[in-house]
Amino acid sequence: METYRTFVALPLSTTLKRELEGVQLRLQRACPPQSVRWVQPAGMHVTLFFLGDVEVRRLPEIQAALTAVARSGRAITCRVGGLGAFPNLRRPRVVWVGLEEPEGRLVALAQAVSAALEALGFTPEEREFKPHLTLGRVAKQATPAELEALGKALADTTTPVWREVMTEMVFYRSELKPAGAVYTPLAQWTLA
Repeated sequence: METYRTFVALPLSTTLKRELEGVQLRLQRACPPQSVRWVQPAGMHVTLFFLGDVEVRRLPEIQAALTAVARSGRAITCRVGGLGAFPNLRRPRVVWVGLEEPEGRLVALAQAVSAALEALGFTPEEREFKPHLTLGRVAKQATPAELEALGKALADTTTPVWREVMTEMVFYRSELKPAGAVYTPLAQWTLA
């Protein structure tokens, strides 16, 4: 039985990806070498729901459920800026830049996607949806001193605040390759 590793996300504009790449380069210079595996800017996105491995035969029903969600979706305007880490700056594991969307459309869309996929038997994320853009993942072998230096670099680095309008929702296949993940759109919808 063939399976695809899949997720639902909002892609970013080329302009914002280029700006975030600049932030990554600044952080790379300020952080200990090899302490973070940086995300390729071309693949940056806002994840709404990670499905994991899905049988290929189920793709049409998933696409139908997402089509219904997208029909009521609207374009989402976010403020992007500010650096942080999960779980926190003292023990960074994921380096991110923040997203703010005061109208609540982003959270509402994530909840609608989650509800539609939960109805198909997919397990929703246990953690609360926290809008962010992942810039990098901290290396498992990072030492306490490297973690401290990384936390300080994040605290000391400022970013501009960008405005991003997201008008598309995409159902992606993710293939893990030695050079990094490759994302292939399986279906996409315009958010009016």
